[in-house]
Amino acid sequence: MKIQAIGVVGAGVMGIGVAQNLAQTGHQVILVDISEDILDKAKQEIRNNIRFQGFFQKSDKTETPDSVLNKIEFSTNYKFLENVDFLVENVTEKWDIKREVYPLIDSICPADCVFAANTSAIPITRIASVSKRADKIVGIHFMNPVPMKPMVEMIRGYHTSEATIETAKQMLTQMGKECIIVNDSPGFVSNRVLMLTINEAVFLLQEQVATAEDVDKIFKSCFGHKMGPLETADLIGLDTILFSIEVLYENFNDSKYRPCPLLKKMVDAGLHGKKSGKGFYVYQ
Repeated sequence: MKIQAIGVVGAGVMGIGVAQNLAQTGHQVILVDISEDILDKAKQEIRNNIRFQGFFQKSDKTETPDSVLNKIEFSTNYKFLENVDFLVENVTEKWDIKREVYPLIDSICPADCVFAANTSAIPITRIASVSKRADKIVGIHFMNPVPMKPMVEMIRGYHTSEATIETAKQMLTQMGKECIIVNDSPGFVSNRVLMLTINEAVFLLQEQVATAEDVDKIFKSCFGHKMGPLETADLIGLDTILFSIEVLYENFNDSKYRPCPLLKKMVDAGLHGKKSGKGFYVYQ
């Protein structure tokens, strides 16, 4: 059975990417966020993304921004999620905010609807603890930019059922993606390693051991990485990086996850990376 109608909660960088990818693979999408301004920006971002993709992906299939946007319904009303087959939650990585979403969508979505938490670090078992359908909650850590990344990290929570895993795998196949399944732990595999790397790279910058350019050049030239850790931080968003590091620090109570003071300062200054126009690098 094809999963057709999919709800996407949160129209930030990741939510926009998920909604776009779903629409481009033939799904009907309901994208929900708290304000019309956020949703208007999401529409424009999707329009820009599709135009940008057109420069790099030559295809016989005619895909215009309008043809993709016509498959996405933008709303501030959660009631529009009442008939979705599957839901992807992309709310900010602040637990006090994220935890409020699940009782709400629990009460609106169909009883058999699977919830996929697209989170960088928050444990899936903790998320399931505030829901009445713990067996139907799974973690799907999409990579940025979502439409261009074929692999995701799927996280099995303590209560996640095999049926939920299979449904999530089916949805990902429909999106043209593969998954690697891991067990639940704060930060999972990818971000437990990546966030430490980025945080340590920021410490190197703070201590003036090297410039941002040289830190990234070492990783690209010596290890063959496509992007350095500070470029990666700018792409993800420095605020998201900080939230994720703080989640790791809180959950493990280990000083190795202590956020770099420079990272905190940059986030306080509004230097969030590519999405704000400036982070470790300047963007036009």
